Amino acid sequence: MRRNLLSVAALLFGTLFLFMGNGLQGILLPVRGNLEGYATTTLGLLGTSWAAGFVVGCLVAPNMVRRVGHVRAFSGFISIIAISALFSGIIIDPFWWIALRAVTGFSTAGTSMIIESWLNERATNESRGAIFSLYIAITLFGVVGGQMMIPLEDVRTPILFMICGVFYCVAMLPTTLSTAASPQPLKAVRLDLPALYRNSPVSCLGILLVGIANGAYGTLGAVFGAGAGLSDTSIAIMMSATIFAGAVMQFPAGRLSDRIDRRYVLAAMSALAALAGILIVVFSPSDPFWVIGLVVFYGAVANTLYPIAVAHANDFASSEDFVKVSGGLLLLYGIGTVIGPTIGGPVMSVVSPHALFLVTAIAHILIAAYAIIRSRLRAAIHPSERDAYTTIPTATSPMITPESMTLADRGSSKAPESGDPAVKYG
Repeated sequence: MRRNLLSVAALLFGTLFLFMGNGLQGILLPVRGNLEGYATTTLGLLGTSWAAGFVVGCLVAPNMVRRVGHVRAFSGFISIIAISALFSGIIIDPFWWIALRAVTGFSTAGTSMIIESWLNERATNESRGAIFSLYIAITLFGVVGGQMMIPLEDVRTPILFMICGVFYCVAMLPTTLSTAASPQPLKAVRLDLPALYRNSPVSCLGILLVGIANGAYGTLGAVFGAGAGLSDTSIAIMMSATIFAGAVMQFPAGRLSDRIDRRYVLAAMSALAALAGILIVVFSPSDPFWVIGLVVFYGAVANTLYPIAVAHANDFASSEDFVKVSGGLLLLYGIGTVIGPTIGGPVMSVVSPHALFLVTAIAHILIAAYAIIRSRLRAAIHPSERDAYTTIPTATSPMITPESMTLADRGSSKAPESGDPAVKYG
């Protein structure tokens, strides 16, 4: 086990800096854009373009990597990300920023898929779970570490953009200097919506709506914080605490969903997320204690929904289809994150910054309602026949790719016996 972890230590070190750059750039652009007086709709398009680029990258990047090789593709992708970050600090223009965010999202998908395939190649059946957990923890700490850089420099200067570029360049070094053999070629994932819906209607629709809610908050949360009167430091604390709360809450929510009908847990968590959103909209708090407290509560429950929905979909899939189903759902989630900021920005502009949570509340109410309806139409699978719950971070919008689904150890999970499709689909 120790040997396996040491073999990927340098790669994980680079991963930490990659996600530190992602975390810093993801919060820096909306905060700086808000100070520049950009419309909330425009700031929402920053998230829309990034998510669109990420989804396209998941579909296109495997072919590019197969053509030029892992190391050269990784160097190219991360160089483009660094250049985009630096140009964002030089050219203060919303249209350029939107275009550069699309390029960044595309390249981020490529770099993440290469890292995850490399980790998967080095992992054994005994170490796979530990490596996947460590990878997830590093991505979370990296994003939070990047976000907490915001209070250290004046966002009106290009310094923080330069720091992003430094992070990305450091992230490139471990992989480009490695003498290890490249992993196997990346596998392209096909998005088959009819098959996904037949497999699990709740997961298919639920994950699309979760993507809408998480995409809206992930992109516009910092804009909401500024509109609510929070300082840059408080905004960074709010965004980071939301990530940690979501990560911690996944464990009890996951254990609960392993014991009772996952659709009930999905409905309950969605209802709590909707309640938190409604409270923020109705009371429109301005005191930092209440703003951060309510948003952290929201993040704690909202960020449990994606992994529960994925586990529910895998309950109805055979073991050899886990990667295909989970990868397709991840891309569907990405589509939702494209829609979320596109809707959230105009709503915030017309109503108020707090109306961001009106968008999330509507999405979560729809999830809860549909999960309850479907639970009345199909009986739950017995707990002994369910797939094992796997922690997946989504607090930062899609930060993992379909390649990570092969890294998570799913092959040993018990899948239900195939039988009458009318009974199997839930």
